[in-house]
Amino acid sequence: MIVFDLKCSNEHEFEIWFPSSDAFERQRKAKKIECPVCGDTKVDKALMAPSVAGAKKGNEKAVHLSPKAKKQMGQYISALREIRDHVEKNSDNVGKKFPEEARKIHYGEAEERSIYGEATAEEAEELSEEGIEVQQIPWLPNHDA
Repeated sequence: MIVFDLKCSNEHEFEIWFPSSDAFERQRKAKKIECPVCGDTKVDKALMAPSVAGAKKGNEKAVHLSPKAKKQMGQYISALREIRDHVEKNSDNVGKKFPEEARKIHYGEAEERSIYGEATAEEAEELSEEGIEVQQIPWLPNHDA
């Protein structure tokens, strides 16, 4: 796996992991890579700092972000917090019973409503194969956590 810093034609910078450099090129040419900020598919590699391993443990250096990158990261984190707040206010938390409850709702065995909870990647794939729409959301900790 390899990570690339990318930039869209609107100057938004973001990073994505790819299986290989060739995989990045194929996806870029097919316009399958979208900017997470604006959806633009015209992306190129951004300048990246080389990854250099430190000689000693505990010798890690802090990552310094540009003011623009800090602003974009702040906007991204704010948006994720808004999503979490919306989901928590408008959906029932069914915890680890998510796959079971999603099936009950889908097959008309339980009241139709918005739910959220936990599912493994395998469980989510099985739900999707059954025609049950599921979405994974990056779940940030609460502000006071």
